[in-house]
Amino acid sequence: MESFDYVIVGAGSAGSVLANRLSEDGKTTVCVLEAGPRDWHPFIHIPAGFMYTLVNPSVNWLYTSEASEWTGGRRIAAPRGKTLGGSSSINGHIYNRGQRLDFDGWAQRGNRGWGYADVLPYFRRTERRIADEAGSMDDTFRGSDGNLPITDLDWRDPLCEAFIEGAVQMGIPRNRDYNGTMQAGISYVQRIVQNGRRVSAARGYLHPAMSRRNLTVRTHAHATELVLDGKRAVGVRYLKGGRGGTPVEVRATREVVLCGGAVNTPQLLQVSGIGPAPLLGQLGIAVKHALAGVGENLRDHYAPRFVARVKNAETINERSHGLRLVGEVLKYAVARKGILALNPTLIYVFWKSDPNVDNYDLQFTFTPASYKEGVQSTLDDFPGMTIASWQQRPDSSGYVRARSADPFEHPIIQPNYLAAESDRRVLLAGMKLARRLLGSQPLSKYYDREEFPGAERQSDDELLIAAKQRGTTTFHLMGTCRMAPDSDPTAVLDDQLRVRGLEGLRVVDASIMPTMPSANLNASVLMIAEKAADMIRGRAPLEAAMLKD
Repeated sequence: MESFDYVIVGAGSAGSVLANRLSEDGKTTVCVLEAGPRDWHPFIHIPAGFMYTLVNPSVNWLYTSEASEWTGGRRIAAPRGKTLGGSSSINGHIYNRGQRLDFDGWAQRGNRGWGYADVLPYFRRTERRIADEAGSMDDTFRGSDGNLPITDLDWRDPLCEAFIEGAVQMGIPRNRDYNGTMQAGISYVQRIVQNGRRVSAARGYLHPAMSRRNLTVRTHAHATELVLDGKRAVGVRYLKGGRGGTPVEVRATREVVLCGGAVNTPQLLQVSGIGPAPLLGQLGIAVKHALAGVGENLRDHYAPRFVARVKNAETINERSHGLRLVGEVLKYAVARKGILALNPTLIYVFWKSDPNVDNYDLQFTFTPASYKEGVQSTLDDFPGMTIASWQQRPDSSGYVRARSADPFEHPIIQPNYLAAESDRRVLLAGMKLARRLLGSQPLSKYYDREEFPGAERQSDDELLIAAKQRGTTTFHLMGTCRMAPDSDPTAVLDDQLRVRGLEGLRVVDASIMPTMPSANLNASVLMIAEKAADMIRGRAPLEAAMLKD
């Protein structure tokens, strides 16, 4: 039986960061177990390849959430990366941290050391910010020496320019850096792409460390059970090659660290006998450590998308067919330019659902393309443009629960989208503003007609029906092993990310988040892992940032 100081389960964003940081100490041995393959697939590295990795079972778990009232009885796809780099190898490459109040809220809930001033130095440590030619970088907020290059989208398009101008005329200001002083406003996106290629966490963190003799990375290693000695985690059992493969056990002399994400981490805990006792009993799993919150508090962003038919301009839809696509492939092959170098979203807007609210609770995305049924894997056959809107901090919450004791069976994923009336209210405000943005005067020369939901749908009830029909995930599942003080009955972790009541076991991924950040999650997961690395190594945290009120 092999033994390492640390065994990391999952080589996604957090696992890649931890593998790099923990193995910096040459006296420490680290083993990483990844259920998927190496990140060899070429579509991982081409930005527009997300359309294929989104539905590719070789690099994607292809989970689906359960049907619910506000999805119109539909099961919504819940893609999760299954390869080195995890979801950072299949996502939309966006870099978006969120708002100061998000992390201050974590600290105010009793999680010491997680306020914005505490986490900002770790955000800076992850990034190598590459500003555009006209830009300057504020060192207070941005980092220049990190492992991941953060670049501005350099695509310029008449539809995008008109959309931005329309928003400005409606009172939404341009914002040069939504990851800086303030998030609010409109801008082209920042992304983890350089020279036309995706830079996943595996490329930025894991691969540079894999030459170290003290780091072992095993792919096709599906973890099936955590090994406990009383109340201490001492190892991990996995099957080499997946179901039907060779059983292997590795031991951890210091810690087991779970980095499987908001779906896989709670499932592994539950099938290992760690979780809500009633659930484990129903599944015939012996309770080794009762912990009511494992799998609870699941949240996600739910976004309906407005689609308009375009005139007087060429969209990505037309460029993706026939000879035009051949030209785009050649353009990418020669210069890493063109539509293959694009991510699914080109423009971000952060704004308010109501002028009287104190924070910016709406997020919008715009792209000069449209997709069949609003799902970002197949483009429409007509020239189209799309705007999506969602509530930044949803109140609706759900759960992830093992379906059986079989670790290979996909778990039950139920986000309960829009179950809270407050979510529906904010979403309606977002949908109405999205429609006004598409109808702005600067866009009028390109706007032909509204394809979905259709101009005839005007009432609140009709818009909510449209949200039921085509709303979908924005791929931001989180919260299922949240950190919280002892007074919270759903607490799974303490603020050092240690599983409560157990020794030698931590969780480091999006499941630890107490509440949803006003953002895509990848930037925050990278930050969490950098901060956790210092905790695990017993290092003092980075000095808190000095910020003005």
